[in-house]
Amino acid sequence: MPELPELLAANERYAASFTKGGLPMPPARHVAVLACMDARLHPEKFLGLEEGDAHVIRNAGGRASDDALRSLIISYKLLGTREFVVIHHTDCGMLTFSNDQIREMLKNDTGADASAIDFLPFSDLEASVREDVQTIRSSPLIPDDITVTGFVFDVKTGRLSEVS
Repeated sequence: MPELPELLAANERYAASFTKGGLPMPPARHVAVLACMDARLHPEKFLGLEEGDAHVIRNAGGRASDDALRSLIISYKLLGTREFVVIHHTDCGMLTFSNDQIREMLKNDTGADASAIDFLPFSDLEASVREDVQTIRSSPLIPDDITVTGFVFDVKTGRLSEVS
C-alpha cells in the first residue's frame, strides 16, 4: 500500500503548527552526527536534539564514505561545526552480508555489474566505528582540532556506548 498520501497528510499537520522557520542555517550546538539509516534509530531523540541543533547525516551503516565526508567538511567549513559524533548500532544489517554477496544479488536481479561499488559492510561492529572515526580524523580536509568520537547504539536498550 502506498505510504505517500499518509506522509503528505502528516506533513500538512506538521506545517499547520510549524514555528521554526526563522532558525539560522548553522547548527546551534556546533555538532554533526553521522549515523546509520536504520529506521529503529532516531538520533535526534536519543541525543536530545531539537530542530536547528545539529547536522544529522545518515547512510547505510553510518559509514564515513566519501559522501559522508563531503557533508562533514561542508558542515565544519561553511556552517561552523566543531565536533563530529559517529554512531553505529547493534543488530545492524551491514553485519549480514559481504560486498561479493550483494554484488551477486544485484547481478542476478538486474544483470548489472556492481563490482565498482564498495558497499562498506563490516563484520566487527566496534572495529567499524574505530575505522570510521580514523577515516574522518585522518582526512587532510578536516582540521585536527575537530573532535571526533565514536559510539555504538544498543537497539535493545537505547543506550550509547563509547568506542575507544
